[in-house]
Amino acid sequence: MTGTGKRGAGRFAALVAGAAVARAGYVALRRGRPGGPAVWERKNFAGRAVDLCAGPAVVAGAVAGAAAATSGRQRGAAVLAVLAAGACGAYDDVAGADDPRRGFRAHLSALRDGELTSGGVKLIGISGAGLVAGALLEERAVDKVLAGVVIAGAAHFVNLVDVRPGRAAAAVLALGAPGLLKGALAAAPMGAAAAVLPEDLGGRTMIGDAGAHALGAGLGVAVVVGNGRAGVLAHAVGFVAAAVFGDGVSAVARGAASADAR
Repeated sequence: MTGTGKRGAGRFAALVAGAAVARAGYVALRRGRPGGPAVWERKNFAGRAVDLCAGPAVVAGAVAGAAAATSGRQRGAAVLAVLAAGACGAYDDVAGADDPRRGFRAHLSALRDGELTSGGVKLIGISGAGLVAGALLEERAVDKVLAGVVIAGAAHFVNLVDVRPGRAAAAVLALGAPGLLKGALAAAPMGAAAAVLPEDLGGRTMIGDAGAHALGAGLGVAVVVGNGRAGVLAHAVGFVAAAVFGDGVSAVARGAASADAR
């Protein structure tokens, strides 16, 4: 097999693994709902009851896809980033379900006042995991930090657009597509997102913070692996800007969803 053929096969393997594991996990969780329905049910933006089964399912799918896409330190970085982001997001899905505070500014303000919110745990945990994953991927200190910013920033960005059914999963597919030209890692979160997109769009499930952050972290690792310093720096600047203007980013996502509904 030629080099091009091997790269194509790697992308396909990551896409299929991500989609198959995510789909199987989603179906299993919908049937079993460990801990009872109350653990898994939430109200969406329209006040309708939906489940959170897609969240852990896409975390598992993104991990499986990353494992199929690469090896060595890249595999370790991708698996670490996705699992940590998913775990921190899941904690916020459960512990922060009744907390009206949203956005990193609100959680940083709480930290300054001596309160560690579930969102604060998520912020610290995902940022730390991003830096560790970046250290696995890069050699120079500046590149390690930039990689960590991109991984954590991508996780946060996908969560920012998760304001309407299917919005985050669709964003993962759109943002990941260019990455397929540079490697197989982007296919992992794309496959996982695609596997639950119909139910997400239909308002029957949501990926929650667990799924949004995990998929974003997977995309962030793909960005770092597929780009040199200039490309990683450009992405870091973009993600930091999105975090600073997070309310505006979410408002744009809401507006796009409203336009689609008309």
